[in-house]
Amino acid sequence: MKRNRGYGLRGAWRALLLASCLVAAHGRAATQLTYPLTSDGIDSRYDYDWAVLRAALEKTTPRYGVFEQHQSTVAMSPPRVVQEMSSPSGRINIFVRATTPELEHQFLPVRLPVDRGLLGYRLLLIRGADQQRFAGIKTAADLRRLRAGLGQGWADIAVFEKAGVPVVEGSSYEGLFAMLEAERFDFYSRSADEAMREFQERHDAHPQMAVEQTLLLHYPLPRYFFVRRDAEGRLLAKRIETGMEMMIKDGSLNTLFLRYKGDLIKNTAMHKRRVINLANPKLTPQTPLARAELWFNPLTGK
Repeated sequence: MKRNRGYGLRGAWRALLLASCLVAAHGRAATQLTYPLTSDGIDSRYDYDWAVLRAALEKTTPRYGVFEQHQSTVAMSPPRVVQEMSSPSGRINIFVRATTPELEHQFLPVRLPVDRGLLGYRLLLIRGADQQRFAGIKTAADLRRLRAGLGQGWADIAVFEKAGVPVVEGSSYEGLFAMLEAERFDFYSRSADEAMREFQERHDAHPQMAVEQTLLLHYPLPRYFFVRRDAEGRLLAKRIETGMEMMIKDGSLNTLFLRYKGDLIKNTAMHKRRVINLANPKLTPQTPLARAELWFNPLTGK
């Protein structure tokens, strides 16, 4: 009995020593990620993105160790996000955004589209009284008779300017809905899930607003996670990339995608809409367009 108790005690010490070694191997300290709070009001646009980030970090915990993921307590505009990320002592160390060459140069991108490219399939928020007007839009040339509303510095401004569509920029995300009602522009280009969710969340406050019923704009617009170009950022980028590649391979990214986006995709019936394709002149050569498994196609449902 004494020998058995001694063996059990030695076994317990070995397990404790092994656990200590594993902690030491991972540097003991938890990986810290702080992402921005983007609005003081209603803003559920990024819930899915941070769920993907958490899942990618969980996938890589055995290799990289434990992590802590937090949201900033300070609301930040897009320019403020860039400002905070540009400083080594900034309040955040990761953000997610539609990519541009400028962002990819300034920060380190994880070049895997977080939302499987869904951001590039666009519905239009319009004034309900204009439904018939939009039913007559058939081509990119027809769009030039209308004014697009977009936020300052948004990546798709270049898309509409390239297509010859006039762009009106708004200084705040929330203010764009009021600008649409005030006829400052004719349509607000939104991703499929954004348009439906924003209509549901804001219809009471903006009763003139409606989702246009016939069109689907498409332009490649990948959303990436971005981190700083320093030693910590390179480690974070490698960890996130590793975790996302694991999710792509085992199907868990698609499962999470459908959990958050599936009902909205179904409700928009995108495959029944008239598609207008627009070029994105600001994609970098490193954009992984050739990897079909990274991109969702709502016209086929795959």
